[in-house]
Amino acid sequence: MITFAPIIRSLKFTLHHTDVHSKARAGSMVTDHGTIETPIFMPVGTVASVKSVHQRELKEDINPDIILGNTYHLFLRPKTDILKQAGGLHKFMGWDRNILTDSGGYQVYSLSNNRKIKEEGVKFKSHIDGSTHMFTPERVMEIQRTIGADIIMAFDECTPYPCDYKYAQRSMHMTHRWLERCITHLEKTPFEYGYSQTFFPIVQGSTYTDLRKQSAEYIAGVGAEGNAIGGLSVGEPAEEMYAMAEVVCDILPEDKPRYLMGVGTPINILENIALGVDMFDCVMPTRNARNGMLFTAHGTINIKNKKWEDDFSPVDEMGLTFVDTEYSKAYLRHLFAANEYLGKQIATIHNLGFYLWLVREARKHILAGDFLQWKAVMVKQMDKRL
Repeated sequence: MITFAPIIRSLKFTLHHTDVHSKARAGSMVTDHGTIETPIFMPVGTVASVKSVHQRELKEDINPDIILGNTYHLFLRPKTDILKQAGGLHKFMGWDRNILTDSGGYQVYSLSNNRKIKEEGVKFKSHIDGSTHMFTPERVMEIQRTIGADIIMAFDECTPYPCDYKYAQRSMHMTHRWLERCITHLEKTPFEYGYSQTFFPIVQGSTYTDLRKQSAEYIAGVGAEGNAIGGLSVGEPAEEMYAMAEVVCDILPEDKPRYLMGVGTPINILENIALGVDMFDCVMPTRNARNGMLFTAHGTINIKNKKWEDDFSPVDEMGLTFVDTEYSKAYLRHLFAANEYLGKQIATIHNLGFYLWLVREARKHILAGDFLQWKAVMVKQMDKRL
């Protein structure tokens, strides 16, 4: 097994408190672009943009410590040569806080009709113009160096659900071999922009407990500065997701951050925090916002429903962002009925603000020692349709 050379260690993670009644953790990570308090939710900025949100609103109103970009999409548009000329993704998009890039493994998985997976890597066709490209572990490391995110991910294969055991096993072993190639190449590929990058490998194994254990043990042995859990939230029941996350978190090192990729609903996030996960990302708050679904501490709202037509109360009385109190539910419903883009923007800012509030409130309760009681109340409330 390949392990990290000290030269590429660049992230300082401090575990401040672990809940005595669960495995929930409050910690902090420090990179060259600042401190990330955990647990944290990362808004998804796939193509150098968190959809519907200006960077000023993102920074001042939603206020995340870190956002996510995607290697596959950024490779295709605007392309790495443009990002290099700009001085990296931070400067290109005007964002001076932390960025994490997903390696593109999930996008390759989702392009099942337009890609071919081999030991060398993945050959795929662009969803934009049909052009053919090749992602190898080495190439993906070079691309992520050029993008310049603070945290970069190993190139892996994300298996579908349901997945045949033999396929999941073969895929997991290939992901491990690809990881070794990522590390070998990364150690001889210099940083581009004068600041360091942290590398996370990814645990795979579908929903098979023995494979998840095997993969988690392998990943833990690599000695990376943080670790990710992939291949979940791909259609499996929530109970299976929780079971796999628990198995993996019990094996991954306590002194390293744990990132559960692509998860999920507010309830999913709280349940996984209780299992020991520190980092999350998901398109749900932004995608659902554009369809008129609002997440709140008291349940979900479909703002398109007629019941909100003459409801002049604030979007959310909690006032987590400026849109919550500046606009009424009736006005927001009108915007969606009229197909005005402002409606999507308001809903997006609200949802992202709520997600960030939720993880920060979870952190407060972990530190206060009453996280489990608070979680039980929140899960019950948020499970309602208003």
